[in-house]
Formats: sequence, C-alpha cells, structure tokens
Amino acid sequence: MNHLNLFIELTRLKRPIGYMLLFWPCAWGLTLVYDFSKSLQIYFYYLLLFFLGSVLMRSAGCIVNDVLDRNFDRKVTRTKNRPIASGKISVKIGLLYALILCSLAFLVLINFNHFTILIALASMPLAFTYPLMKRFTYWPQLFLGITFNYGLILGWTSMSERIDIVPIIFYIGAIFWTLGYDTIYGFQDIKDDEIIGVKSTSIKFKGTAKFFLIICYFFFTSSLLVGGYIMNFNLIYFLFLLLPIMHLFFFQINTFDSKNPSLCLRIFRSNNYLGIIIFSNILIGRLF
Repeated sequence: MNHLNLFIELTRLKRPIGYMLLFWPCAWGLTLVYDFSKSLQIYFYYLLLFFLGSVLMRSAGCIVNDVLDRNFDRKVTRTKNRPIASGKISVKIGLLYALILCSLAFLVLINFNHFTILIALASMPLAFTYPLMKRFTYWPQLFLGITFNYGLILGWTSMSERIDIVPIIFYIGAIFWTLGYDTIYGFQDIKDDEIIGVKSTSIKFKGTAKFFLIICYFFFTSSLLVGGYIMNFNLIYFLFLLLPIMHLFFFQINTFDSKNPSLCLRIFRSNNYLGIIIFSNILIGRLF
C-alpha cells in the first residue's frame, strides 16, 4: 500500500487537473468533427479512449518530468518531497513505471486510424523533452501548449483522417490558452526558479503579467469566434461564448495576483471548468 501511494503521488493521479487539461482539447477536436447522425456509442467510445490516453500519457509525462528535474525539485519548496526528488522511488523504478504507462497508452492509440497513430507518435519527442526547455528558453509554456493541445488535432483526425483549417485555428488558440494558464501556475515557484536559474514566461513577464495574459486570452477567444464562424455555428454558440470570455477576463485576469501563490493555483485549476464550458459550447454549436 505504501508503494501504491507513492505511485499515485508520482503520477499525480489525485490531481486530475493535469490530465483533464490534456483531455479537453481532445474532446473539443472530436466534437468538432463527429457526425452526430451516427451512433453516439462510437462518439462516447472515442471520448473514453482519449480520456484513458490522457491519464496514461500525463502520468508517464509526470514521471519523466520528475526524473529530469529531480535536482531542481530538491531546491524548490513545493516539489522537494516528490518521490523521486526525495529518493523514495529510484530513477530506475520511475522509468520502468513510465515505460509501462507508455505501453498501455500505445494499446489505446492503436484503436485509432493509421493517420492518427502516425501523427500521435510524431509528437512524442516533444512531449518528453518539454521538461528540458526551462533550461534553455523563457518559453517552456509555449512548448507545453504545443504538446498539451495536440490532442485537438488527434480528435479531429480520428474521424476525418485529414487535417483541416478548423482544428488548426482551434489548436493555435488553445496554445495561447495554455500559455496563459501555465504562466499563472508558474508564479507559485517564481522565487525558487529565479534562485536556481530555470526560465519561464512567469519570470520573463513578471512585471507585465496581466498584459501578457490579456494578449494570450484575446487570441484564444478570437480562435473560438473565428473557428465557430467557419463551422457555421448558430447564434446560441456565440452567445454562450460570453461565459468563457467572462471567466478568462473578469475572473482569471481581474483577480490574478502574482504574489499570492494559493490564488494562482486556484485560478489555474479553474481552467478545468473552462474546458467543460467550451466543450459544451462546441456541442451546442454542432447539435443546434
């Protein structure tokens, strides 16, 4: 039981926000393209596959992240007690767990068409090198956004077997969404990060964070508007877009305080609800 608890802690399974932020773009992409005149069983089956894949890949990614960042984690108050950083789980065991999780994720992946499998595998190098980016650039959040929202493309291709302009527009917008919320998340550790020398958009835009967030969320909401227009969604979709717009600009940006780590975490976690709202919006756009 002790080792099981360590595994759960290592993979952050008790913190669903990580894998839900990976799952929502998958659900958006699938919902944008799915033909709802067909059986809903197929739709829910694919949603389940994407959910399982998100949990497995996020868990494997957490392990790889902890292995690569173990020396940094020991110097950061929030992360120093992580299983690998604290020595409770060895690097060898951690990598074994990651290999098992990736193998299970591959079993999920092979349920999709060949094109989706190919482009999913092509994204793996970026997914597992993301933790290294903070050593070389102030834009690791950009690489996270490219990786975390890749499922939006996969959701689309799982049904269409081709890439179109619509998922690209939504994908680019989602990258800006991740740039915003992960910059907010980064302010929890900014003092420790500056001391140990790792980089982030939180550090780069420390004095102009709200302005940077406004830019990110402007492009994100613009992508929702443009994508909805190209999809010929009805007026209800655009009216309901007021909910995510209000959440982003009047809750996240308006209440954001870079010197309040607990508030930054609360704002970051609220993006799970935003994912649900946008998923509902797309469903409304497709069904009405």
